[in-house]
Amino acid sequence: MEDKPRVVPRLYKRRWIMVLLFATYSLSNAYQWIHLNIIGDIVHKYYNASMPGNEYQQLLALDWLSMIYMLAYIPLIFPATWLLDKKGLRLCGLLATFLNALGAWIKCGAISSDRFGVLMAGQTICAIAQIFVLGIPARLAAVWFGPNEVSTATAIGVFGNQIGCALGFLIPPQIVPYSDDLDFIGKRLSIMFYGGAAFMTLLFIIVFFVFKNGPPVPPSQAQACAVEHAAQEDYSASLLRLIRHKGFIILMITYGANTGSYYAIGTLLNPIVLNYFPGDNENAGLIGLTLVVAGVAGSILAGLWLDKTKLYKWTTVGIYFMSFAGMIFFTFTLSLGKIWVVFVCSGALGFFMTGYLPVGFEFAAELTFPEPEGTSSGLLNASAQTFGIVLTLGLRALSDVYGMLPATITISAALLLGTICTGGSSRLNNSHPILILYLFCQA
Repeated sequence: MEDKPRVVPRLYKRRWIMVLLFATYSLSNAYQWIHLNIIGDIVHKYYNASMPGNEYQQLLALDWLSMIYMLAYIPLIFPATWLLDKKGLRLCGLLATFLNALGAWIKCGAISSDRFGVLMAGQTICAIAQIFVLGIPARLAAVWFGPNEVSTATAIGVFGNQIGCALGFLIPPQIVPYSDDLDFIGKRLSIMFYGGAAFMTLLFIIVFFVFKNGPPVPPSQAQACAVEHAAQEDYSASLLRLIRHKGFIILMITYGANTGSYYAIGTLLNPIVLNYFPGDNENAGLIGLTLVVAGVAGSILAGLWLDKTKLYKWTTVGIYFMSFAGMIFFTFTLSLGKIWVVFVCSGALGFFMTGYLPVGFEFAAELTFPEPEGTSSGLLNASAQTFGIVLTLGLRALSDVYGMLPATITISAALLLGTICTGGSSRLNNSHPILILYLFCQA
């Protein structure tokens, strides 16, 4: 039988356009995740007449504007991952940007204090769009980029999502400041909603004409084989192999605890900050911005570090431990009453906690090769969403009964357990310095 001609790998300059375009539409979706909760006290004031139940139930309904992103992801990621593996990047990009724009326009119809249900409907559509976003970075990097660029490209893909979160923290408090005048709040919400919808629509048009499934020639021989393998793979069989992979299951749990903690903090950042600094809505947004921007730096440096060293296990343990340490400092400095200290601690927390995102994706791809990257990253994200819902609900209940300090201590405890599990799953060499961190956690 005649052998197939060998594919000569080639890198295309347009790969940078692809990853930057993805990062931009990922940004727009992440922005819509948090842009309502960071001004949660204002949204509650405007819509409370149409929100169900007592004040606690209304605040919980407000939290669901964020948690709906997490809830929608868990069941829908499986068909979305199947689409990614079988139909490729372009269809997922079109679905993501179309649904994101549709949800944004539905929110424009919620500019009336008796339409909280419409607002939730729009947010739900945006949440469904997310399932075609979060699992893409590792796959896009593998399809378009060379072996020595994969971690960096993954970090850039995650970077877009982080910048979207940063804008979601920064922009809404500037556009919609606190006011007792409901008409004023409605006009400001109108500016925010219509501006967002116009931008999301423009992105859909650009993706329709520019975004491609992959390059004409794969960037490496290994990727050529991987693409062919993914197209022929039985998705259910791949999924079954992953859930039987002990190392991946441990990583999935620890990734979920870390990223779920980040989701919970982002969702409840407004009440956390206002609990210690009453009326300081603008700084609540700026603290969120600091958390995310520091995380962007952490993500990029982590991606570059992995490309150079390939030390996946040690990097994961080290970053996880520093996330736990950052959360401890953040928790116990809030009560000092010094806002600049909170900014410093939130920056340190964000650098390591958010910097863990591309590390987790790449570690999963390394552990589970040659399984499709979309499947492993989808399971990681499903774990993160599950932990995010549990931790957010737990934090809201704890803060309502016992106050904010026990709630944030709970997050620290979750990160400590994640650090111990991550360290315990690694075969540590006695001469390696990370062993010191592991033994400290065990103690």
